Amino acid sequence: MTARNEQKEHRRQMILETALDLFVKKGYSETKITDIARAADMSTGLLFHYFDSKEALYRELITLGADGMKSPQRIAGDSPDALGFFTGFLDSLFEYSQKQPFVSKMFVLMSQARRSSGTPPEIRELSMSVDQIGLSAEMIRRGQAEGVFREGDPVALSAAFWCCVCGIMELASLTPDMPMPEPEWIIDIIKKK
Repeated sequence: MTARNEQKEHRRQMILETALDLFVKKGYSETKITDIARAADMSTGLLFHYFDSKEALYRELITLGADGMKSPQRIAGDSPDALGFFTGFLDSLFEYSQKQPFVSKMFVLMSQARRSSGTPPEIRELSMSVDQIGLSAEMIRRGQAEGVFREGDPVALSAAFWCCVCGIMELASLTPDMPMPEPEWIIDIIKKK
């Protein structure tokens, strides 16, 4: 990659991170493209060189978030058992989010995109394209069959697990210095006693 291409990619990443911060703080509807350009210390015209609209920038972030939501299933492919799947995912998530605050902010952004009436419909649809609760419920069923997860409705157990994870990520986005909980504490929501 040439120095010029590296510079362009660096600036593009900086725009994404700046926009993410503003979308998380102000929401999609309240964030103006001029706010993003100002916070990124560039002209609006230069920002349009990278993204042709606020919606295109938002769509890019939501696409990254939707792809990130598939990471537990990528981990599952490597995990021989259901308990290892959830433990490996939480270990990776908590460690990575401590190093990259972008991760916890993406959880907040995806949640906002799903529930805000100001989200463009096609972007809301994209934000809802991965049913993490349903996918994890399948892994919980597997863990119940293996005898490691508690009895109960797998969808309800999955929802409890994911609500806890999302709450932790939201708090981490607000207070980046907060220590992460031990993954076992979260696993206890679904683990057989």
